[in-house]
Amino acid sequence: MTSTTQVIDKKDATPGWGSRLLAVLRELYRSPASAAGTTVVLLFLFLAIFGPLIAPYDFNEQIYADVRQPPSTTHWFGTDHLGRDVFSRIVLGASSILSIAGGGTLVAVFLGTVIGLISGYRGGWIDEIIMRFFDSLLALPALLLALLLLGTLRSAFGENVSAIGRGLGVLIILIVVYTPIVARVVRSVVLSVKTKGFIEAAQTQGESQARILFREILPSVLPALAVEAALRFSYAIFLTASLGFLGIGVQPPNPDWGLMVFEGREKYSQVPWAMFFPAITISLLVVAVNLMADGVKRVFQSGDLDV
Repeated sequence: MTSTTQVIDKKDATPGWGSRLLAVLRELYRSPASAAGTTVVLLFLFLAIFGPLIAPYDFNEQIYADVRQPPSTTHWFGTDHLGRDVFSRIVLGASSILSIAGGGTLVAVFLGTVIGLISGYRGGWIDEIIMRFFDSLLALPALLLALLLLGTLRSAFGENVSAIGRGLGVLIILIVVYTPIVARVVRSVVLSVKTKGFIEAAQTQGESQARILFREILPSVLPALAVEAALRFSYAIFLTASLGFLGIGVQPPNPDWGLMVFEGREKYSQVPWAMFFPAITISLLVVAVNLMADGVKRVFQSGDLDV
């Protein structure tokens, strides 16, 4: 009876992932800056999911009677030079940029975590080869590396690829660009943890390498990983928008925010709001994610959260 009670108490003492997420959200809302950033990010996630129900027009619907209309009660952000509602295009473009940036960040964080754990724990020639390869990738600026990778993908698959193919290409670029950064962060934490007593005890007990990595070391990596993931997400949003602005990401008539800024710049003298509102949207989301990342860092560094 006593052993059963101890098992139940131990399970009750270990919070689930849902409880941990709610605890993080509560801590984020204790600071006005992180609360504002988190609220804006959640708002954009809401738009990405329910955008088709919120947008009053289709993203490519051309209202010829309202071409180049300034912001009004009918068109909150005005219309562009083709008569398309700018507000609707921004709302419907949220799912594209968040799915690409978010998907690329998630895969990069997953791969970077696995590679960083293995490389830092094993050490030796495996660690040396992986880190030198990643150093060669990190030697190039992210945007330049993205341009080189896109050029390689275009030469391999040609210019006439679908919008899905171009979105997938940007996704692959984000994974390649950010996986090395995440892996180095995880590796640095592993190097400082693997020499501690509880790891040596696990090795002495004959635990498998996978169990040591994911049950013993990974919890110590999670605080730094959470902060790094949030930062990578903000950079991924900016890089995705930059590729769209350069015309080498998602192509027209898709409502990509970076592409909208590029199209609005060409007609700035006629419809300045067509460039202004997408640019403000990108800036707002990037700043919001950075504020949320600062809040996540504060939460984990405070030690108030049990991870």
